[in-house]
Amino acid sequence: MSIRWLTPLMAAVGIAAGLTTTSALALDSDARQPIRVSAGQLQLDDRNGSAIYSGTVHIEQGSMKLDADQVVLTRSAAGGLSTMRATGKGKRAYIEQKPSPQEGLVKGWGDTIVYSADSRKVELIGHAELHRGTDTFTGAYVQYFMNTRQVQAQGAGKNNTGNGRIEMTISPDAR
Repeated sequence: MSIRWLTPLMAAVGIAAGLTTTSALALDSDARQPIRVSAGQLQLDDRNGSAIYSGTVHIEQGSMKLDADQVVLTRSAAGGLSTMRATGKGKRAYIEQKPSPQEGLVKGWGDTIVYSADSRKVELIGHAELHRGTDTFTGAYVQYFMNTRQVQAQGAGKNNTGNGRIEMTISPDAR
């Protein structure tokens, strides 16, 4: 795998869970920060267009942080990021970023975290939890749409896991 592909792909990891490198949704400085990856193993498959990091993976770029047991990145036909799938083993995968200087961290947890680049959608699957400032959303499945900052949650997962309920805490506007 060439460094030309790896660098833009890793920069795109910062797009996850309301976590983006564009100025509308993240700190401008994040895109200019170096990407640091720490993992026990790395498998690169240039022909298949995938990179698999495993063994206590930690990815950091500016205010963006991602922790998981395994992270699988796949590229699109155009060469950019198509999907990122982060999974935990024994504990949930975790992602965070500060959207702007005026906002608090956006944090997400799930047994699996999937980011789809084309739709700019983050899915938190299994024991899902999303924190936006002081607002929280929990359920078996939580989606976060980055462009619109919309949240959708389900109490039961796609295979009927979970207790069938979602929980939310919405804090009053403190302005």
